Amino acid sequence: MIAAIPRYSRIDALRGFAIVWMALFHFSFDLNHFGWLVQDLYRDPFWTLQRSAIVSLFLFCAGIGQAMAIEQGQSWRRFWQRWAQVAACALLVSAGSWWMFPHSWISFGVLHGMALMLLILRWAGPRLPLRVCWPVGLALLLAPRFWSHAFFDTRWTNWVGLITQKPVTEDYVPILPWLGVMLLAFALGRWVIVRRPQLISGALPAFLSPLALLGRWSLSFYMLHQPVLIGLLALAATMRR
Repeated sequence: MIAAIPRYSRIDALRGFAIVWMALFHFSFDLNHFGWLVQDLYRDPFWTLQRSAIVSLFLFCAGIGQAMAIEQGQSWRRFWQRWAQVAACALLVSAGSWWMFPHSWISFGVLHGMALMLLILRWAGPRLPLRVCWPVGLALLLAPRFWSHAFFDTRWTNWVGLITQKPVTEDYVPILPWLGVMLLAFALGRWVIVRRPQLISGALPAFLSPLALLGRWSLSFYMLHQPVLIGLLALAATMRR
């Protein structure tokens, strides 16, 4: 039997907050898709900055989560079980997006990026001294600002992130710069566990418990919320006719 890794309710609640924010953002996207909201969600900073903040928050939670899992001695078997779920869901997202948006389907979105980054972090994280994680994470975060090449502009190579132009896709979370976010969060998690464990292990206010519960089921919620929202809006659209 695989021993369960203890949960940190505060991190779960933060992940739950991110998933609620993401659902509201996607609901706005769906309203825009059905013509009930007229906004430029692809270029307006009000929306693009929100998207960046939501992705950052997800990867921040994932990075801290990996630090805690390694600290608690999570087995490779348990890691592979969770990783397989993320990777399978990434493939489903690609298939579903190709069906809905054949010209802008998702070839490397947040789940694709997270699956690959989790592999990198699981292998490299424990081998990097904490003092090295900070500058390496910052370098990864800033790399696309200083180096790009047209070689990375194809669907087969844009997953790296060193692009000269953003691909036409509904979601795009490449390794660079986002691995930098996850590595910095991983480093912060390692530091907090040793120096300030009370920040993540303290009691959670009762009114935040629903967020913590949602955070524990974030992947399931992520996969289900868009089909449900789109289905309900499609039904509402038929009733308006």
